[in-house]
Amino acid sequence: ALNLVSSPGSGKTTLLERTIADLGGELDFAVIEGDQQTLNDAERIAATGAPVLQVNTGHGCHLDAEMIKRATRDLGVAEGAVLMIENVGNLVCPALFDLGEAAKVVIISVTEGDDKPQKYPTMFAAADLCLINKTDLLPYVDFDVDAPTNLVEHGVGCAHIGPR
Repeated sequence: ALNLVSSPGSGKTTLLERTIADLGGELDFAVIEGDQQTLNDAERIAATGAPVLQVNTGHGCHLDAEMIKRATRDLGVAEGAVLMIENVGNLVCPALFDLGEAAKVVIISVTEGDDKPQKYPTMFAAADLCLINKTDLLPYVDFDVDAPTNLVEHGVGCAHIGPR
C-alpha cells in the first residue's frame, strides 16, 4: 500500500485519478479515501472504475491502522492490487501513524511554497518519497525547486510532477 499525505489542495485526488487512468490497464488499483467529511473524492475515484471506499474521520485529523484494516476488509482488495490510501489532508498528524503501508508519499504543490520540509520536518522524515506537484505553475510562483530536493540528503527521494 502507498499512503499519500499532503496539505489540502495539493493534488492527491487528481494524482490518483491520473495514475489509475494511465496505469489501470497494467495494474489493478483499490483506493481508500480519507477525509473528515463528504464523499467527494471517493466519487471522483469511483468514476475511474477503481474500487474505492470512503472513510470519514469526523473530527479526526488522520487515518489510523484500525480504520485501514476495516476499510481493506470492507473494500475486498483483490490479490495483487495496488492499494492507494489518500490520507486526510494535513502534514502533522498523518506523520505519526503507521498504517502498515509499504511507503509514505508526501505531495507538495508549488503553490504552497518550498519551505514545507522546514515547517513539517516530522512528515518529511517519515516519508519515503516527496512529489512536487503543479510544476506547470512554476513561472507564476516563488518556488525554489532545489529547496525540497535537498531532502535527498536525508534519504527522501524527490520527483517533480507536471503536465505532459
